[in-house]
Amino acid sequence: MNDSSPHGTQPALRTSVAGPRILLLDIDGTLVDYHNVLPDSAVTAIRRARQNGHRVLLCSGRAKPEVSDDLWNIGVDGYIGGNGNYVEYRGEIVLENALSSGDCRAIIDWLHGRGLEFYLESNAGLFASAHFSTAAVPAMRLYSQRKGRPAPEQDEVVLHGMILGGELHRDDVMKVSYLLSSPDDHAAAVAAFSHLQHGTWGGRGAEALFGDIGVAQGTKATAVAALLAHLGAQRSDTIAFGDATVDLPMFEACGYGVAMGNASDDLLAVADLVTDDVEDDGLAHAFSRLGLV
Repeated sequence: MNDSSPHGTQPALRTSVAGPRILLLDIDGTLVDYHNVLPDSAVTAIRRARQNGHRVLLCSGRAKPEVSDDLWNIGVDGYIGGNGNYVEYRGEIVLENALSSGDCRAIIDWLHGRGLEFYLESNAGLFASAHFSTAAVPAMRLYSQRKGRPAPEQDEVVLHGMILGGELHRDDVMKVSYLLSSPDDHAAAVAAFSHLQHGTWGGRGAEALFGDIGVAQGTKATAVAALLAHLGAQRSDTIAFGDATVDLPMFEACGYGVAMGNASDDLLAVADLVTDDVEDDGLAHAFSRLGLV
């Protein structure tokens, strides 16, 4: 454990020895760093926690095809994806929401009309608009720079599981992510599709790089509730680990919240425990402090 963390040594979870816990791990900025590097210490901690009887689920904004093999190979008990629109536990689908085909078509037409590139997130893959892979390069460079990392040298952005040139008018889409040309795009999307769930990522407020449109009421909180109902478990059985504003609903739905040292200010403010940065073995240190390993 690194007690030289700028956040200092914090108390362990008081009930950590009372029984097994359900651990919900965000991926980007929590399990992996902002260059998608998975620390060996995190892999070891998760495997030891599961050996100790704790259940571990990934809980991410990513659709399932966006999760790379190295993450599955850790060994986990389930997956919450699409910011809460998909829940899978030990191979069984617990929850699966999708936009209607009519809403999907309307969103695509609206984005095309506004000149915005996008990709559709489904369990069949990430389906990108015609020019997304090149249009996204400046945004992804800026995203890395904001995280204090060198801008990647790339001519196009092709995310894991992304399909170029695929069919866009679909009935299996959980969420649509689109490049923002200005904050006005997000505000206009909310006005145009007020019956759906909206968010931004890649920065807060006017600094956001992407907007997203998803199924109404679809959040990590609703997914946690569905999981607990399926398992017959209680809120007090859960521990959430995250780093960003989008993780706030997950923290509210869980009994205990752990923020990474690199977390956004709003998540740090509500966390029960602040651990080290993701690049400083923060997840492994948190597991140790909580008596999970």
